[in-house]
Amino acid sequence: MTEQVGVWLYAVTRATDAAAGSGSITGVAGEPVRAVVSDALAAFVGSVPLEVFGEQPLRRNLEDLDWLAATARAHDAVVSALVRRGPTVPLRLATVFLDDERVRELLDTRRADFIAALTLVTGRTEWGVKAYTDRATLTAAVADARAASTGSGKGTGTAYLARRRAELSAQETVERDAAERAEAVHARLVRHAAAGRRQAATDPALSGRRDWMVLNGTYLVDDDHAADFAATVNELGKELPGIRLEITGPWPPYSFAGVDQEPI
Repeated sequence: MTEQVGVWLYAVTRATDAAAGSGSITGVAGEPVRAVVSDALAAFVGSVPLEVFGEQPLRRNLEDLDWLAATARAHDAVVSALVRRGPTVPLRLATVFLDDERVRELLDTRRADFIAALTLVTGRTEWGVKAYTDRATLTAAVADARAASTGSGKGTGTAYLARRRAELSAQETVERDAAERAEAVHARLVRHAAAGRRQAATDPALSGRRDWMVLNGTYLVDDDHAADFAATVNELGKELPGIRLEITGPWPPYSFAGVDQEPI
């Protein structure tokens, strides 16, 4: 009996950039990755067994965190290999089509979207910036700033009372203060990027961190401005006591593809 297969979609590039082929790249099922071309666009895909990657088995497998992690790494390895060759629009994990013809239909119906996305990501890479704090640290930092702004020292009873009032005020406004600092960081970084987005905070169960994440941002940065962007992150970390910033990347531009499509 012939094994039933579907077509797993990894990413889309310009057809001219796909001319060199996918070489020895293998995908989520260990399958060779190949290009499906339609006019100016090329989709990189792999043939995968539906008994594992079909709709129902895939739904079950995605609940297995170990399987999900391994599959996500394999998917990202393909996308990363393509990004190194030229502008690439990554597609979300687990986009499976019935056959190559359905992939060509996607390229045809979403042609303008893919071309716009490729134009946006050309010469640019995605970077992630996360901001962390905890209530005690942020409260102390805000109280210090407020006490300093009123000229309160620490050597007199009056100064002590002023300091105590600043601490109580900071405790009451910690949520607002965290939100204001996160927005300040994001707004500044967007000015140094071609595009930026605020994502949902990462689940601590997945990140393994207990810190309070107040910003989970992704930024599309010109490759020749990456050093300036990183320097801006460093400056912000110094300017905002109580906030810890972490920068990661470069990554494929997953957050800026904007052309995810339901499987057909």
